[in-house]
Amino acid sequence: MLVDMPSTFTRDELLAAAGRLLPDVLVPGLDVLLCGINPGLWSAATGHHFARPGNRFWPALHRSGFTPRQLRPDEQDLLPTWGLGITNLAARATARADELTRAELTEGAAILRAKVADYAPRWLAVLGVTAYRTAFGIQGAKVGPQESTALAPTRLWILPNPSGLNAHYQLADLAEEFGRLREASGAGQRG
Repeated sequence: MLVDMPSTFTRDELLAAAGRLLPDVLVPGLDVLLCGINPGLWSAATGHHFARPGNRFWPALHRSGFTPRQLRPDEQDLLPTWGLGITNLAARATARADELTRAELTEGAAILRAKVADYAPRWLAVLGVTAYRTAFGIQGAKVGPQESTALAPTRLWILPNPSGLNAHYQLADLAEEFGRLREASGAGQRG
């Protein structure tokens, strides 16, 4: 359902969203399951993934060729049309991902493993190398394809965090990294 998303929230409205859960966009047999770190307060307030203005997820997804046009966060349920889905490592909404504990990320990795086993996406893409390292205990991981067979037959790819707070990657860089995964996975060819 498409709805007009608020262009702003009060501080109290955002704080009231802390701890809210955001449903996954997840169906069996996806080409790529995109895994964020956790919902931000803006996403929790709207009920849509990567909803905060300034988050570069939706522009990077489109510019990389995964979707034929740039989707709005309230169109997230269209993603399976192109073989894509969204989940998060940690369910709890926070203002910043660094508010999560190591235990929350580790527990999230176990839950993510179970989702991957149940839904069998061809690829899992974790958006955030530092969160991946913490959650899975793999300190040498870098952005790109991973050699790990822990989720086999699902293959693993690490993407940069698309948050506007990640100054290491500009939108063009994010789109290039997303594009490498799209080419390797063949995703975005449905629809």
